[in-house]
Amino acid sequence: MPANKISTPIELSKLPIDALYQEFKSSIKDNHLVVESDTGSGKSTRLPLWCTEADEQGNKKRVLVVEPRRVACLALAAFVGESAKQDTDYNHLNVSHAIRFDSTVDENTDIAFVTPGIALRWLSMAQDGQDERAGLGCFDTVIIDEFHERRWDTDLLLALLKQRAQHRLILTSATIDGARLNDYLSDSIGVNSKRLLAKGNMFHVELTYQSSDSQQLADISGIEQKVKAAVGSLLSQTAGDILVFLPGKREILQCLQACQSLSSLSNENRADIDLVALHGGISATEQQALLASSNKQRVIFATNIAETSLTIPGVTAVIDSGLERRTHQRNGRTVLSLARISRASSEQRKGRAGRTQVGLCVRLWGEHAPMEAMTPPELQREELVEPMLAAACSGVKLADLVFVDAIGIKPLAIAHERLLAMGAIDEQGNVTTHGRKLFPLPIDTQFAHLISAMPDIECTELMVDLAAAISVPQRLYQQPSAEYDIKSLHDWEPLGCDAFTLVKLLREPAVDFIDIEQHAVKEARRLANQIRQGLGLESINKATALDSQSHALRNRWLLAVVKALPELAFIRRVKRVQALGNGFSEVQIGRDSRFSPELKDFSGKDAAVAAVVFDQHSLAGKGVKQTLNLASVMAPISAQLLYQAGLGEDRLAENKEQAATHKVLIERVYAGRVIDSRFECASGEQAIDAISRSIIQGREFAGVAKRLTADIAAWNIWFALGKTAEFASEINQLLVLESYLKQRLIQLGVESFEDLALVEAEDLLFEGIPDWQREEFDGLYPAQLVLPELKLAVSYEPKRKLVLLDYLNGSRKQGPKRWELPRWLGWKIQYRKASRVVDVK
Repeated sequence: MPANKISTPIELSKLPIDALYQEFKSSIKDNHLVVESDTGSGKSTRLPLWCTEADEQGNKKRVLVVEPRRVACLALAAFVGESAKQDTDYNHLNVSHAIRFDSTVDENTDIAFVTPGIALRWLSMAQDGQDERAGLGCFDTVIIDEFHERRWDTDLLLALLKQRAQHRLILTSATIDGARLNDYLSDSIGVNSKRLLAKGNMFHVELTYQSSDSQQLADISGIEQKVKAAVGSLLSQTAGDILVFLPGKREILQCLQACQSLSSLSNENRADIDLVALHGGISATEQQALLASSNKQRVIFATNIAETSLTIPGVTAVIDSGLERRTHQRNGRTVLSLARISRASSEQRKGRAGRTQVGLCVRLWGEHAPMEAMTPPELQREELVEPMLAAACSGVKLADLVFVDAIGIKPLAIAHERLLAMGAIDEQGNVTTHGRKLFPLPIDTQFAHLISAMPDIECTELMVDLAAAISVPQRLYQQPSAEYDIKSLHDWEPLGCDAFTLVKLLREPAVDFIDIEQHAVKEARRLANQIRQGLGLESINKATALDSQSHALRNRWLLAVVKALPELAFIRRVKRVQALGNGFSEVQIGRDSRFSPELKDFSGKDAAVAAVVFDQHSLAGKGVKQTLNLASVMAPISAQLLYQAGLGEDRLAENKEQAATHKVLIERVYAGRVIDSRFECASGEQAIDAISRSIIQGREFAGVAKRLTADIAAWNIWFALGKTAEFASEINQLLVLESYLKQRLIQLGVESFEDLALVEAEDLLFEGIPDWQREEFDGLYPAQLVLPELKLAVSYEPKRKLVLLDYLNGSRKQGPKRWELPRWLGWKIQYRKASRVVDVK
């Protein structure tokens, strides 16, 4: 078997996975495969080559390898390509890659390393009316590598491929529930699955736990000092690189800063230490430098990108915080929060220390801390808008697919509603023409929808550039802290508009008063140009500069955005200026946003009471169900723009009426705030509201409201006492004055103030308690009582059999006596004066 000739990153002539060659070749003929092997076994580099070997009929096989990260795609494609050239049995192979921005795959490709997003787009080609041989149909075998990461796109891809039953499927991972996954694949149509296991060539890793409490879970508190202590200890025990796993960029920078004092430590045998960061936001050049060997000992502070996707040479020690930033569903939203890793992830991290020699691993938690076995899949943790659209573009409803782990009904319903509102799917869940246009764009579905909804080329280009700026993983700039730089930024972009700031960074030369992440800006420009090219627009180098004359364009653009997605429009709360609402959810102004309650709107006249929130992220709040939504990309707008967009609902303003003309004040209310008001002649329901209010306030039919109030109050007591059975009555409920009056006006056919000329006061009166019983009833249940030197208001709570006597006026110091009151047999009586309530006995 020639495979053992291939050179490997760990410089072994033979890899552990090679022991599976014969079993692999015999099993792949009739089965899907689940291949489990330790880190460093060679599964990612050997299996693609084996799969290309001709079958018994001499047919050559083409292989698609799906890698969850772009860096891994590029690195593996380059390595496997070079390995193949050095082996006579494989030197005829053409190894290519396809990632966003870059593809070398063509009809001559034998092995293609691609990201899941690329694979899903290729899979949809047949449904899009294209020749399926141009997509995934031209590949015989599909390998999904690192499946244990359980990304939504790899889970969806597997479910779609299993249903289609057109490819031989291979799933690989170092840590996975192989038996359960094998059972899942064995349900495939006409093909069973087989599980193969290979032991990796791992060296012993000495494991220690830093916490003295064996039950102590991983904890973020004091993480810098914990890491510093662990790094200091390991520097004296190993000359190799130290890999520190941390949950995010913030913790990486904090720990890197805390360890600066250690970087000068040296002795005769060791040069100074390099402290470096590894996260999704660093440039490709920086990533390549980390993947190469170094003459200095390095301490590498990394997110879980280094857990499986990247192999860093020279690592002999690992420090594991036991933490990661992970998404999950909360109150219908995808929330990003700090989480403890699973046992499987901790083993994967530990294995990074034993690739080339005996290693060391320090875990910052307790040895017997309770941890979940596996990390839950993204399909159970995130919103399902993207997966649902991807499935629909492949001709399948997401809810109809069978996944390794079932997905929730509520997230499915939310995703269906959002895509339906965008016009991306129809009521039955089938993709629309509009949805097919959105799916290929390499950005979030929401931004794709906004781009397609723009009214002209200028607005479309603005939306493309902003979407590109937001879609790259790292922020394009950091806000200045120096007063002079803050003023310079304001002069450069005076509206405090995050959206215009980002677009200007892409379109204009770099400025020196803000800290710009140049590689992030470069990637955003590449993405913007890719989308522009796909839409037939000019490149970003020819885009119009945004200056003080761009107010009209900005207004037109944001108006179109709000009309397309009204839920992006938020208005400030009245009493909490840092909070904004849209009637359904609330956001807080994030610290990365330039939006301020003191800003003026785009006209420069009125305060910017509202904003279009283009980007926000959600964090778990302090309460069990609380979610904190932080707005990070905001565009200030006026309340008038909200009104122009047709947002809000009209309501009748309280006590605002022009008596002479009978015009009323109509208020437009959005998310609890008035955004516009106008006087107009009321009509329809508003007219009924205005007329009933005018009668209640005595401007029309003076005296009627007072009588109705007394009659309805008496009736409600009568009804609560169950006396309606004593005679036949059309009314069988408790009444409210305003509701009764509105209903009566409608029954009389009143539609405007002019119609009142045809109505008599008697037409509005309420006939409840029979006249022959009313006088006696009022004596038993009066609304007022006048006692010597004491006047009382009387109210009744029949369900509680309670009478409340409220002091109105009088010089008597003591309350009423029981013998002074009506009989009220069986009722409890209370006297209330100011805040004091006493029982009357």
